[in-house]
Amino acid sequence: MGYRVAVVGATGNVGREMMNILAEREFPVDELHAIASRRSLGREVSFGDKIVKCEDLEQFDFSTVDFCLMSAGGEISKQWSPKIGATGCIVIDNSSAWRYDAEVPLIVPEVNADVLEDYMKQNERKNIIANPNCSTAQLLVALKPLHDRFNIKRVVVSTYQSVSGAGKDAMDELWNQTKGIFVTDAPEPVKFTKQIAFNVIPHIDVFLDDGYTKEEWKMKAETKKILDPKIKLTATCVRVPVFVGHGEAVNIEFEKEVGADEAREILREAPGLLVVDKRENGGYVTPVECVGDYATFVSRIREDSTLDHGLDMWVVSDNLRKGAALNTVQIAETLINRGLIDAG
Repeated sequence: MGYRVAVVGATGNVGREMMNILAEREFPVDELHAIASRRSLGREVSFGDKIVKCEDLEQFDFSTVDFCLMSAGGEISKQWSPKIGATGCIVIDNSSAWRYDAEVPLIVPEVNADVLEDYMKQNERKNIIANPNCSTAQLLVALKPLHDRFNIKRVVVSTYQSVSGAGKDAMDELWNQTKGIFVTDAPEPVKFTKQIAFNVIPHIDVFLDDGYTKEEWKMKAETKKILDPKIKLTATCVRVPVFVGHGEAVNIEFEKEVGADEAREILREAPGLLVVDKRENGGYVTPVECVGDYATFVSRIREDSTLDHGLDMWVVSDNLRKGAALNTVQIAETLINRGLIDAG
C-alpha cells in the first residue's frame, strides 16, 4: 500500500523537482496532488510519465493525504503548515519558517535522522519537519563523518551559490542580462542588488546588525541545531552567475590530529557523498557536473598548514536536489523506512 502525497508550490523550481525526485526514486505514491495558488488552478505539471492538474491550496482537504511537501515560501508556510499538521498530515517544509522553532526538528537524514524517532513518539507534536538552508544541507553531509571521528571546533566557509537558489525570476535575470550584454544593453537588476551576469555578489538575504547577512547567520544557527551546538562557524555567502549548483570552500579546525588521506577515506565511506579528488587538471567537481545528481561531491581535500589540526576542502551539490527537493523526499523516506508513519 502506498502513500498519499501533496506537493505545495508545485509550479515552482523546487516543487517541480520534488515531483521529479518522487518519480525517479519510485517513492510509494498512491495519490499525488499538485497544489498551488488559485491562479494556477488547472495548470498541468509532470509527475513521471503522468500529467497532473494543479489544485487550489485554499480548497484542498489535507486530511486526505499522508505527506505535504511544502515549497511555497515562508509566509505561506507560517500560515498553512500548522493547519495542515493539525489534520494529521506530516508537513516537510522547505522554507525557513520553522527551522529555528524548538518544537520542530531540522533534519538532514545523513546527519541526524535519529531525531525523528523521538519526535514521532510525541503526542502533541506539530507534525512539521523542517528542511535546512540549501548551503547548510550539503555542508553538513560532508562535515558529519569528519566530526564523528575528529571532533570539529571551528568552520570557515565561503559559498558560491547559484541563482536558482533565489528562484525562477533570478534565473531569468541572469539569462536576460547575459544576452543583453552581448546583444543590446543589459537590463537593470531587479531580483539582485547588482548585475549578476559576469559578476559575483557578496550579499544573500538581508543584512543583520552585526554585518552578517541572514543567509550567513542561517548556516551558523542550523549547523548548531543539526550537528553540534559547540561548533563555531563563520560564513561569507556569495551569489555567482551559475544557474544550478552551489560550491563551498570549507576550512575546518579539529580537536584531534587529522590527515588528508585518512579524511579522504572516511568521506569515501560516508552516505550521500562522492569524493573526486585527483591532484591534476580537472580532478575535481564543479557545479556544472553535479546538476541532476543526488550526491554531495567533495574535492580538493588538503591539510591546512596554518593550523595544528586543520583541513581545507571543496564541496559541491545540486542545490535544487540535495539542498531542497531531495532532502525533503529523503525525510519522508526515512519516516517510512523506520516505520514511523503508516500509509493512510
